[in-house]
This record gives sequence, structure tokens and C-alpha cells, in this order.
Amino acid sequence: MPWNLEIDDWSSIGEHAFIYNLGKITIGCNTTISHRSHLCAGTHDYTHRALPLLKLPIKIQDNAWICADVFIGPGVTVQEGAVVGAGAVVVEDVEPWTVVAGNPAKAVKKRVLHDS
Repeated sequence: MPWNLEIDDWSSIGEHAFIYNLGKITIGCNTTISHRSHLCAGTHDYTHRALPLLKLPIKIQDNAWICADVFIGPGVTVQEGAVVGAGAVVVEDVEPWTVVAGNPAKAVKKRVLHDS
């Protein structure tokens, strides 16, 4: 397992996903990170002349789905059961059991599970 990366049981990372784990990245149980998604746990402080590196954690909690081609920025938490729509740019935390989409990602609706 690479340093600064934790992946819980029954979770997967799709082909060509980019995991930039300068800061710790935690992926919960039963979670999918779809193909070509980018989890970026590092950035630079543009308010300082030297542009020091910032290493901010990313947390993807249990039962979340990160769809294809998503960008998740440093310091973001995607809470339990959330879905991030394809191509979204996530720069703020995502509430539990919420579907977000767009650039920047915004809440679209609540996620409700059905047994059928």
C-alpha cells in the first residue's frame, strides 16, 4: 500500500485514476473511485512568495461513489453515501447521502436507496 493512502474493505479505484497523496487520503468501505478521477491532496499557498507546499487530507467516507473524471481538491471530505457526478470539481465538503454535480460541485438532490 502506498504511503499516505488508506483503503477500506470492498472499495475500488478505477483505471487511470490519479491519486496525488501528499496529504493523507482515506477511502472508506464499499466506496468506488471511478476511472480517470483525480484526488489531489496537495497544493501551494499562493499568498506566500515562496509558494510553500500544503499537504491537506482527503476523506472519502463509506458507501460513496466518485464517478468518472471527477476532481477532488485538497482538504475535502466526501461524507457517507454521497455521489459525485461525472466530471464534477469538488472544492468543498460534500454532505452525507447527497448527490453533487458541476464545476464547482453543488448539491443536486438527496440520495435515497431502494431494495428493488
